[in-house]
Amino acid sequence: MITVGIAGAAGKMGRALVRAVAEQGQFKLASAWERPGESHVGQDAGLVAGINSLGVPIAAAPAPGACQVVIDFTAPEATLALLDAGLSRECALVVGTTGLTPEQLDQLRAAGRSRPVVYATNYSLGVNLLWALARQAAAVLGPAFNAEIIEAHHNQKKDAPSGTAVTLLEAICHGRGLDPKRHAVYGREGLVGPRPQDEVGVHAVRGGDIVGDHIALFAGPGERLELRHQLHSRDTLARGAVRAAAWIHGQPPGFYGMAEVLGLEKA
Repeated sequence: MITVGIAGAAGKMGRALVRAVAEQGQFKLASAWERPGESHVGQDAGLVAGINSLGVPIAAAPAPGACQVVIDFTAPEATLALLDAGLSRECALVVGTTGLTPEQLDQLRAAGRSRPVVYATNYSLGVNLLWALARQAAAVLGPAFNAEIIEAHHNQKKDAPSGTAVTLLEAICHGRGLDPKRHAVYGREGLVGPRPQDEVGVHAVRGGDIVGDHIALFAGPGERLELRHQLHSRDTLARGAVRAAAWIHGQPPGFYGMAEVLGLEKA
């Protein structure tokens, strides 16, 4: 039995994680927490998630000492604070927090020197295949095909473009031998002129309750290829994170991604 702690357990993603952990017989929810003052602090994590009582009240601070794996889909500052919250060296981390700055991501990578860490901007199995396919398409189609990325999310999402779209950009650039920092263009406005061949456009749509849509579009002479993934439920992400939690338990220290979890070539 693998003991699991869940950060942000009362949020939409946190509730989905609680449900995903509860439905897997190899896991036991050992701890769940939220920020101080959150209205669900003190309530049973299972009941908050809409399932039966799990006998684990949501705490007002991290209590990861009894956990073998901690799953964190919160905010950058909360994720980094978790690294100083008394984790044992044997406790693995599964992190899905988006919006991390390069410096914050470096701190998370550094944590992988002392403990096993899985980090992904999206834990959907389909999205991870999308990244691999986009990289392959970019390499095969080459510069004659213009690459564009379109992502859409709900109107409460704080960061743009999505972490998934950023990873998709990196996959396409990897396939084409481009630098994402130099060749990405985020939206267009005004007299932008003819489109350079080595440009990769990235466009963010926000509206309604869209869980997550991503398109990698390759437009070439006389034809167009679109690789599209639509996410219908956060439970899909939660199940992917739980799969990562099962894989990371017992792994040596290191900084891993879903490519390692699923046995895919890195995007």
